Amino acid sequence: MPIRVDDDLPAREILEAENIFMMGQDRADAQDVRPLEIVILNLMPVKPDYEIQILRALSNTPLQVNATYLTLSTHQSKNTPASHINRFYELFPAIRDRFFDGMIITGAPVEHMPFEEVNYWEELKGIMDWTRTHVTSTLYICWGALAGIYYHYGIDKEKLPRKLSGIYRHRLLDRRDPLVRGFDDIFYAPHSRYSGIRREDVVKNPNLRLLAESDEAGVYLCRSNDGRDVFLFGHPEYDRMTLDAEYHRDLARGLNPEIPENYYENDDPSTTPLLTWRAHANSLYTNWLNFFVYQATPYKFTR
Repeated sequence: MPIRVDDDLPAREILEAENIFMMGQDRADAQDVRPLEIVILNLMPVKPDYEIQILRALSNTPLQVNATYLTLSTHQSKNTPASHINRFYELFPAIRDRFFDGMIITGAPVEHMPFEEVNYWEELKGIMDWTRTHVTSTLYICWGALAGIYYHYGIDKEKLPRKLSGIYRHRLLDRRDPLVRGFDDIFYAPHSRYSGIRREDVVKNPNLRLLAESDEAGVYLCRSNDGRDVFLFGHPEYDRMTLDAEYHRDLARGLNPEIPENYYENDDPSTTPLLTWRAHANSLYTNWLNFFVYQATPYKFTR
């Protein structure tokens, strides 16, 4: 997929080195096609790293995508330079009147807090309300999924006995659903979180469809019946070394973390982890863009 990004975005050079097609504004304009407009509310601490991961995940269809990055006015990032945010990110008032084909709301390191105590909760609620009239389909990831399914469907999170960190085995529940087209019966995906939701809360809600789950990691993927809300409780967009970086970060902080499960060969953190989830991740993001964004959105927004 040709992804339209700012020529100066640091992620561009890294992704081009991986042979991912990055397109500048001049070349995009010359193609005379309407790109999919995707707005990404990036709540992850180290935003440049996650930009690489999410753009890589969106890069596997022939559709042209224009990514707009969104930040919050009620929260100041401690791990990303203000110069980067000021250069590449928009505040919500600047995009409030625009319409988008898709939106991604990422994870955030605030799982230990009740939603109402998160300092940007009110602003986030306003954005989630806004998606109802200005976005065709929204993909909520990890904490974003916990927040979205709580706000829209009243399903609260529950604290897990310990941090869920590693690569987990999942089973597909409904292969007829277009969101999981091409999935194997069993597939693997990374998780990194302290909270989850109860399976029964999803199953008993007539507005939601449970699509994939794990015995160890619980609910993995569900969506609303109309496809406007997609909730993804893992991190299939993570790259090979993301969990490794998190593990060594927590070690340096003296948190005594457990070794990520099913990640290092022989549970040896000195080894390079095997990449076992990329094919499934590519299918998931491609299916979302194709079936729930591209095929559902109007050519011209008239709402």
